Amino acid sequence: MRTLAIAVLVAGLSPPSIASANGRPATTNGVQFRPGDRQSIYVATTFGLLISHDDGCSFRWICEDNIGYGGTFDPKYRVAADGSLFATTYTGLRVSRDGGCSFFTATVDRPTGDPGRIADRWIDAIDIGPTGEIWVATADNGKPNDIFRSTDNGLTFAPRGMLSPTIWWKSIRVAPTRAQRVYATGYQVAGTSPGGAPMAPTPHFRLSDDAGAQWAASPLAGVQLGQTPLLYVVGVDHEDPDIVVMMSAGANPPLGDRLYRSRDSGATWTEVLATQASILDVALTDAGGVLAVTLGGGAFASTDHGASFAAMTGAPQLACVGQRADGALYGCGADRDPDFMAVARAGADGRWDKVFRFVDLAGPLECPAGTVQRDACSTSQWNVLKEQFGAQGPAAGTCAEPAPDITPARSGGCCEAGRASGRELGGLGLLVLACARATLRRRPSG
Repeated sequence: MRTLAIAVLVAGLSPPSIASANGRPATTNGVQFRPGDRQSIYVATTFGLLISHDDGCSFRWICEDNIGYGGTFDPKYRVAADGSLFATTYTGLRVSRDGGCSFFTATVDRPTGDPGRIADRWIDAIDIGPTGEIWVATADNGKPNDIFRSTDNGLTFAPRGMLSPTIWWKSIRVAPTRAQRVYATGYQVAGTSPGGAPMAPTPHFRLSDDAGAQWAASPLAGVQLGQTPLLYVVGVDHEDPDIVVMMSAGANPPLGDRLYRSRDSGATWTEVLATQASILDVALTDAGGVLAVTLGGGAFASTDHGASFAAMTGAPQLACVGQRADGALYGCGADRDPDFMAVARAGADGRWDKVFRFVDLAGPLECPAGTVQRDACSTSQWNVLKEQFGAQGPAAGTCAEPAPDITPARSGGCCEAGRASGRELGGLGLLVLACARATLRRRPSG
C-alpha cells in the first residue's frame, strides 16, 4: 500500500503520455552538485540523469542504458570533487570519469572472491565524506553484505568489518565535519539464531569514529518501529558530528513515519517529529536547519538543529532539494500542475522560480563517437523522448556553457542542503521530497 501510494502521487505529477521506456511518468527526483562548482547541476529523473553546466540554463540528458540500469529502479548519485559521477545500481557501483559519456562498474576487474570486489552486488547506499572517501553499502538477497570504503576515488574498495549473511545495509552517512565519523543502518531479515530459535526482523544502527576500523551499536531504546523495522540515517549535523537524525519508516501508522534525533552519536534518541504521511526527504543545512517533507501531508522545518519542528505553509509542491557551493538552493518536482517546474531555484524572499521544464531539454549529452552515450542514447531514444516532451531546448543564444567555477569543496547536495538563511529555510519547505524517495522504496531503489 505504501509503495502504491507513492506511485499514485508521483503519477499525478506528469501526464500519462509523458513516460520513459520503463513506463513511468517522467519526474525529477534528486539533485546533486560537484563540490566547489558554481555552475553545474545534476538532476536525477525517472528516465535517466540531466546535467547542466551553465547554471540551469540548459540541461542535457544521459539515458538509463548508459548509466547501467533499467525498469523502475532509481539510482542514488554522488559527484566527486574531480567531477567523477557515481550511481548505485543492483549490479554494482557505476562510475563515469568523462562527464557521463561512458560508465563502468567499479572493481569489475577484481577476481571473484576478492573481499574488495563490489561488482555484481546490489549497492544500496552511498556517501562521499568531506575529504573525498567514498562509502558504499550492499543489500543483496542470498549474499553476505558489508560496508566498503574507497580512498582512491572509487578505483578500489576495502570492506570495513560489517560482513553479515543476514543484514541488508540500508543507509550510510559521513559527518561533514569529521571524516572518520560514519553512521550506518541495516535491516536484518527474519531467521534463526545460532541456537536454532526463530528471530524476528531486527533493525541495526552502527557508529564508527575511526573510519570503520571499529563499530559500536546503538541500543535504540525508545525508538518505535514500523511493521517492517526499517531505519535510515538521513543526516548528520553540519557543525556537530555527534548530532544525527534518523527516520523510522512506517512507525506512525497507518501511513506516517517518525524522526529521531540523537545528541550523543546514537547512544540515546529523542523523537522530534511524527508525521501522518510518509516522509519522502530530510535535508540538513549548515545553518542548523532540518527540513522534512511528506507524501501529501505537508512540510516541516526546524531551525534549532532538529530539536523541534513546525509545520510550514505556502511551500510549493517539489520533489528534492540541494544546495550548491555558492549557496543557491535548487529543487525538483512537478513539471505540470500546480507549479509547472521540473527544476526550481529559491530566491532570497523564500519564493521559488522555475529554472527548467522538460520542454526546455536541450538534447542528449554530446559525446564522442564510440561512447555508450553517443551510441545508445543520442539517436532513436532521444528522438522518442524529444517527441514525448515536445522538447524545443532553450532559446537560441541564451545559454553559454562556461568552465566549472571550482572553489574549495564543502559538503552538500541531496539530503544534505548546505548554507541557507532562516528566510531561505522558511521558503524551502516542501521542496525536500525525493532524495529519500528512493530510500523509502525499500527495494528496488533503497
